Amino acid sequence: MEKPTRLVIADDNPHARHGLRAILGAQPGMEVIGEASQGVEAVELVDALLPHVALLDVRMPVMDGLQATRMIKNSWPQVKVVLISMYSDYQEEALGSGADAFLVKGCPADELIMTILSQVSPHQKSKP
Repeated sequence: MEKPTRLVIADDNPHARHGLRAILGAQPGMEVIGEASQGVEAVELVDALLPHVALLDVRMPVMDGLQATRMIKNSWPQVKVVLISMYSDYQEEALGSGADAFLVKGCPADELIMTILSQVSPHQKSKP
């Protein structure tokens, strides 16, 4: 049996974070293994849990998603980062920070799911 895609979610809005967990955690082949409310916590979770994908909000307190993305990609380049924001004008900056993908919050759930799943190859999922 194929291992699930392991996810860490970071968003300072608890309702948004819980909504993402509900959508993604209900998908076969996906497992939400950690949640953070700001960028420093997200980086710490990636270090501790080594997810396949980190789903990060662009705007968070203490350390924003752009800074967290740079740190994650520098230390754990195999971890895919998907940045999300309410504002589409962050796309260029998000991708420039090293993010593997960018989505606007409120996009259809199937777009969110397909974007995350497209980031991880079966070969990557077999690694811890």
